[in-house]
Formats: sequence, structure tokens, C-alpha cells
Amino acid sequence: MYKFVSFFGDRSPLFEELNEKARAYARTKGIDFVWVPQKPYDVEDVIAQLNDTDAAMIDVEPYDENIFGRMNDRCKLLVRFGVGFDKVNLPDATAHGLAIARTTGANKTGVAEMALMQMLAAGRQVMLNRKTVASGVWEKNIGTELIGKKVGILGFGNIGITLARLLQGFDCELVAYDTCPNEAAASALGVRFTDLEEIITTCDAISIHLPYNAETHHLFDAAVFDRMKSSAILVCTARGNIIDEDALYSALKEGRIAGAGLDVYAQEPLGADSPLIGLDNIVLTPHVASQTHESLWNTYKKGVDIVADFFAGSALERGDLLNPEYAGNPRQ
Repeated sequence: MYKFVSFFGDRSPLFEELNEKARAYARTKGIDFVWVPQKPYDVEDVIAQLNDTDAAMIDVEPYDENIFGRMNDRCKLLVRFGVGFDKVNLPDATAHGLAIARTTGANKTGVAEMALMQMLAAGRQVMLNRKTVASGVWEKNIGTELIGKKVGILGFGNIGITLARLLQGFDCELVAYDTCPNEAAASALGVRFTDLEEIITTCDAISIHLPYNAETHHLFDAAVFDRMKSSAILVCTARGNIIDEDALYSALKEGRIAGAGLDVYAQEPLGADSPLIGLDNIVLTPHVASQTHESLWNTYKKGVDIVADFFAGSALERGDLLNPEYAGNPRQ
């Protein structure tokens, strides 16, 4: 029986329940699932656990040569709980023959729902209206509707496709950008692929679902905000550093764009002194887009399925295995 250690989650009733459910499900796959939560994160304990397991589920902490170089050859696979992998050094993992996977698509509904909620909340000025109610001095703050608007989706993978599906009832013009366009999904949902420039300059709402890398670092900077419509809303549930937060603050403060919604930040947690917190035209949530009961369970289940398929020699789903070249190195 293969051993699968999970480092994700904290000691709370919800995660106790989810991990017991994952343990029972793993047994049906011939896998021994063990939960070793890392709150707070202890790199020495992580290394010790990795040296006594066949696979592990990892969270958002950095995984690189500092860890891989101290591992023995038992552990063959690390599975990222979620889809973002910018903290995992893939070349280092590959050099050690260590496979890195992610649970693609498992949290797509939770994240897409959050993106849609932030678009709607920013458009209807929910933060300002909440303050108005608390003040006791009621004012009628005039919002905007999403119905019939032009919406740009940056990154048309599982989450972007799910967002397009949720938007079907809003009679929006949907345009998308992706370096590997899924033409079949776009056609089925009435989405037209275009370039970044059209999305930036013509869309009423833009939702970011791109990976974070050197090319997307501060993709949205002062120059981009200057080219956006003054009525536009920008939402990001991907990675914080895709947006230059100082430039976003200025654009919101000066009314160069109408509103924004962020679930991710350059530094997390967002500092209590961040000027973004003082704005009324931005919706801020603490990196919880994927934190629904349904998405969490889907991610645990897919993690177990990936481990089972990996050790059975079955091909993993498209986009799950991040470094297929690992197989040419000595760990195997």
C-alpha cells in the first residue's frame, strides 16, 4: 500500500471531517492517507515526512532545492493542493526525478463563482453601500449592471471556462485570451478569442485567471490602467503579483477605472496598512475563492485519484502533471 501524506489544512472540525473522508476514500484506492497539518509550517518536519512517504499533498510554501536536496529516493510525487505552482521550483524537482502535479479543475466552480460575485459586488458598489447602511445616513449610490456588458476572461482554462458558463444567463459579449486557446469550449459557450489589447481597452469587466510567471508579473500596471475604460471593473482570483497594487490603488482612487475585486495579493496576508483597504470601490477577500466545502472535497478526492493513477502507471489528465520530463532522472 502506497503512503500519501497531506500537509494541507488546519486542526479544525471542517478539516478533521474532510481528512477522515479522504482517508476512507484513499483506502478504496489502496492508498494509506496520512494527515500531518503544517500550521505553522515546519520545514524540518516536512522533510522528515517526505522521507517516509511515497507521495505528498503540498500547500503554498516554497518547495525547491532546499527541500529536494535533503530528500531520500522514496517519495516520487508531490501534488499541489490547487492549481497555482509558482512556489514550486520545477527544474529543481525535475533534476531530482520528482514528479510535480496539481489538482486541475477541482476548485473551478468555487473560484469562478467568486470572480462573478466580485464583478457583481464591485458593479453594485457593495462596499460603499455597506458603509452607507452603517452610517445611518442613507444615500442612493448608483451602480451598474452586468447584463449585456462586454466581459474579458484572461486565461481560458478550467476556471475561465466555468466563469463563461456562469455568465451565460447575463447576455454578455464574452471575449477571452489564452496562449493555448480551447476552441471547442469557446465555440460551445459563444466566446470569441482575441488579444490582450482588445480586452484591456474595450471590456466593461475583466477577470484574471492566468498563471503567475515572468511574463505576467505586473501585467496590469499604470500604463494598462490608463488604457482601460473608466467604467471598467477588474477582478483577480489568480495570483497577486499579476497586478501592480500601487498602480491599482491610484487608478481606483483617481477614478481611472470604476472598481475592482481582489482575492489574492502580492504579499499575503495583505498588510493592515494597505491603502487598498481604505477604498470604497474595491472588494477584498482573503484568498478564499477555492474555499468552499465542495471545492475542498473535490481537491482532496482528485489528489487521491492522481496518486492512484500515478502509481498504477496511468496517464494523468491534461494539465495535471507539470514536469513530465522528470521521468528521465534517477529517482525513478
